[in-house]
Amino acid sequence: MRNLRRIIPGALVFVLGGIGGAVFAADPSAKELAAKIADQQTIMDTVWVMLTAFLVFWMQAGFAYVEGGLTRAKNTNNIMMKNLMDFCVGSLAYWVIGFGLMFGAGNAFVGRSGFFLIEKTADTFASLSWATVPLYAKFMFQLVFAATAATIVSGAMAERTKFNAYLIYSAVISAFIYPVVGHWIWGGGWLANLGFWDFAGSTVVHSTGAWMALIGAWFLGPRIGKFRKDGKANAIPGHNLPMAALGVFILWLGWFGFNPGSTMAANASIAHISTTTNLAAAIGAITAMVTAWILFKKPDVSMTLNGVLAGLVAITAPCAFVSPASSIVIGGAAGILVVLAVVFFDKIHLDDPVGAVSVHGICGSFGTLCLGLFAQDKFQPGTTGNGLFFGGGSSLLLHQAIGVISVFGFVAVCGVILFGLLRATVGLRVTADEEIEGLDIGEHGMSAYPDFEMAEKNTGAGLVPEVHAKSRVTV
Repeated sequence: MRNLRRIIPGALVFVLGGIGGAVFAADPSAKELAAKIADQQTIMDTVWVMLTAFLVFWMQAGFAYVEGGLTRAKNTNNIMMKNLMDFCVGSLAYWVIGFGLMFGAGNAFVGRSGFFLIEKTADTFASLSWATVPLYAKFMFQLVFAATAATIVSGAMAERTKFNAYLIYSAVISAFIYPVVGHWIWGGGWLANLGFWDFAGSTVVHSTGAWMALIGAWFLGPRIGKFRKDGKANAIPGHNLPMAALGVFILWLGWFGFNPGSTMAANASIAHISTTTNLAAAIGAITAMVTAWILFKKPDVSMTLNGVLAGLVAITAPCAFVSPASSIVIGGAAGILVVLAVVFFDKIHLDDPVGAVSVHGICGSFGTLCLGLFAQDKFQPGTTGNGLFFGGGSSLLLHQAIGVISVFGFVAVCGVILFGLLRATVGLRVTADEEIEGLDIGEHGMSAYPDFEMAEKNTGAGLVPEVHAKSRVTV
């Protein structure tokens, strides 16, 4: 018993001493601890980037619903197919060549390496080295942006475009046109070196898609029955405004991936960016509604929905660099601007069934210029500096204007070449009979709503749905 009493305390001391030694021996050094924290931050950043990429991908559904709801029932399947194929065709085109042209090492105008996502050297994608997430995360996030730019054109060219021609367009914008613009601004190109800023893509994504839409709609001409002989516009309302409204809510949600996700890091600035994004959307809806109410004597639904998108598009470039109060001014002005732009394009006989050029082109350019007016360096120190309204002078605004004009010029020239070639080869517009019958039947051989037919009447200017014939709105 005495021996046992002596052995037990000794054994306990030995065991506890060993455990203590092991604990102290496992205590990491400051360098090891910093490495572990960095690893955990990279994991958090990667999860954040992928989550926001998935939100932006879901915006394809939003665009499909907005465009489908704001066009006629007989073209719904065609709209859905175009939005689906934008992502499918765009995924391959962007992987093969687009990502390399946009972010690969090259010159001030275009990347010349990194095709097929092959990283030959450590400097192949140096333009994205500021983001610590893996290359595949960077690719997926940028891919969904490319798909967004491509799908903007679908609505403006709706109800009269050949499906095979649209597929070719989708491949070209994803492989070449969008990536070149992106390289100029996000890939270390000449506009970035000049001092042009676009945080999440008012110009890179939205204006690029919109200017292609503008040229495409111009080449196509208006839909049958859109304009009367006296030059006035006939209303051709969408078949399902609740569907369009759901699409806008989906897009609004997706924008919380679009703008805050452009940090490509889970840091504190995402809260600020989310706030400016949301406020601009909310006030855009209100000012668009009021403007339409004054002009059309009713608080028009479709104009109000486009007001949400106008605010979102306008704030996309400056969202990280402006205050919440400034975001309200930007979004509010965009809501007014989009209504006036829709009316203007009707007057010059540019038929844009969903108002895509007004939302993404006019408001995207406006928001990009607003960055030069409202930016405050305190939100992202060492980036834009202060804008004109905050004592920064006019240089930032001048750089923003150069970027807006340059992108318009490049995209317009590319659009004229592409759509001109398509019209001269495979053809761009469906036949009059196919357009009247609807692209669902003519292009895809099936109707989205086989259990009913929309009553139509001949107005003398073409076939227009009998219901809603007195509507004052144009989108």
